[in-house]
Amino acid sequence: MTWQMTLLRIGLAIVVGTIIGIEREYKNRPAGMRTHILVCLGACTIALMESSFLREVIAMDAYMSDRVTYNFGRLSAQVICGIGFLGAGTIFTAQKKIAGLTTAASLWNTACLGLAIGYGYYMIALLGTVFVMLTLMVMQRIVHVNAIKKVEIKFVHRVETIGFINAYFDTLNVKTLDLDFHVDTSADANVYTNTYTLHLPSGVSYTDIVNHLSEHSNVLSIRTTNT
Repeated sequence: MTWQMTLLRIGLAIVVGTIIGIEREYKNRPAGMRTHILVCLGACTIALMESSFLREVIAMDAYMSDRVTYNFGRLSAQVICGIGFLGAGTIFTAQKKIAGLTTAASLWNTACLGLAIGYGYYMIALLGTVFVMLTLMVMQRIVHVNAIKKVEIKFVHRVETIGFINAYFDTLNVKTLDLDFHVDTSADANVYTNTYTLHLPSGVSYTDIVNHLSEHSNVLSIRTTNT
């Protein structure tokens, strides 16, 4: 393998890692551009090494009476397994929500693309990059999944406000999957806090719901989180 070919494969690995990493960076995910570049570059390096090993083994076998053997693919297999530990570091749990799975999957795919580039399978790597980017950027817009959201509403005048909230949810066909609540007592008035886990039908905007609820005079504050 010439140094020009080696440089081409390394450069292409950096490009692929950059493309996928920028999309993750834009969405403020735990693993961004530099992480994806390093993963793709490292995987490419392993593939280049293994390709060189194979050529050396073939050359040695041609000049030796005893047959030389090499278990091709062992280094690549370790990359595929080992990248799982890095991906696990991007997954975290907060408030009963698991986040980072997509970033972990993108890291694993980036490692696979790096291996493909290192072995010289450029078309597979480029097509893989296209489909990874389509999955990350386009798929969520094409395939609409009914969302489950959580909203915490702090309010006064319990009967009147709960009636308003329930009526509004019924109008939009928003289903309440779970409800947590507590009351803060004071000399002036009790302050109620309801935390709703909501199932939003297609076409219903989470932002519009929050804005509409916040306009009610009895609502003191609204805090939103994903489930």
